[in-house]
Amino acid sequence: MDCGVLFAFVLWLFPVGGNTLRPYQLTGYAQGTTYTVTYYAKDSSVTSAEVRHQLAEIDASLSLYQPNSRINQFNQSATGVLVDRHLRVVISKALNVYQQTGGVFDATVQPLVQAWGFGTKPTETVPSAAAIQAILPAIGSDKIELRGDSLVKRVPAVHLDLNGIAQGYTVDVLAALLERKRIRNYLVELGGEIRVRGRKQPGGELMRIGIERPDSSGWPSPGMRQVIELSAGGVTTSGNYRKFKQQGATIRAHLIDPKSGYPFHNEMISVTVVAPDALTADAYDNALMGMGLPRALAFLQAHPELQAYLIYQRPNGVVADTASQQFYRYLSHP
Repeated sequence: MDCGVLFAFVLWLFPVGGNTLRPYQLTGYAQGTTYTVTYYAKDSSVTSAEVRHQLAEIDASLSLYQPNSRINQFNQSATGVLVDRHLRVVISKALNVYQQTGGVFDATVQPLVQAWGFGTKPTETVPSAAAIQAILPAIGSDKIELRGDSLVKRVPAVHLDLNGIAQGYTVDVLAALLERKRIRNYLVELGGEIRVRGRKQPGGELMRIGIERPDSSGWPSPGMRQVIELSAGGVTTSGNYRKFKQQGATIRAHLIDPKSGYPFHNEMISVTVVAPDALTADAYDNALMGMGLPRALAFLQAHPELQAYLIYQRPNGVVADTASQQFYRYLSHP
């Protein structure tokens, strides 16, 4: 996932009725979290085995926890590897978002993520300034290139971490599986990352998604939430108030600034993004978190294809929220 963790949950009620479209649900465990595939169809045309096959295929490409995955082959190589279709799609998006965000989002951040204890080998030791400076020459997506069928690295020490967008991509792949079965009403969720299309049947209600909101009594305590409704698109959230490390009074967030080598430190608490697909939403929720509030709002204004809900902390400690202009059309009103 995003390195980020989506704090959204699905408000889902199965309707009862005689419509020919019936609700079906598949659930399981993947990528260190749970998934739910809910769809409306005339019969159970999508099987758990098909879903598991897709998930295994993605892990074999993108998982840092699979020793011989394609991404680990790249990380262990001095020059690069041939790409499969999953790595090609995800790294293409990662390189595009790197360019669009001026390097705020950077898939080569893996050595820093590991150094700060959020990688595949957890550590409680805080890296020294010297250790960070030693890592920085290997950071930067300008050091990698998609060239034909290959992903090439110009610096041997470059390592990728695509966890920040892999879960968004995964729900898109599962949505595509449903689409191939001619299913047009569904909600796919993995680790809180969501892709929806259509409406609940037989009533025709829009899909409803709730967003947790921490209150001002103490970070990271869950509090109020917004509820949004939409008929198509991806919804993901990145935030700091659930995934962090604390040593004494010091809190280290899991989102690392690829330029400084240190965790981002700004007023942002969480960002929920609505985009045409979950891969796009998942990439930009991390980037918007890193930008800080003023720059994030300016970026959203320049990119109307993205809508976002932002929760932040004011200088006096009060938790507040805001959103891009068109996000408000998704809000559910009782």
